Amino acid sequence: MTPQEWVRTFAEAAGAEPPTEEQMDEILRLAAVAAHSSERIAAPIACWVAGTTGRPPAELRELAEGLSTAD
Repeated sequence: MTPQEWVRTFAEAAGAEPPTEEQMDEILRLAAVAAHSSERIAAPIACWVAGTTGRPPAELRELAEGLSTAD
């Protein structure tokens, strides 16, 4: 099963719409920023937080990038 298939299957089983390819790309970019700016465990937690906001993943990735340059 590819990652995209797994995510689609998981989303459907959870009663949610799966992300588009563009959304998946932005989510992965957000995860990369979080992981490289802190520790790897920050990536899934940042993505969870992002998912609870209802805001676009690209907007939240930009927010995360701003945090990583604020040091």
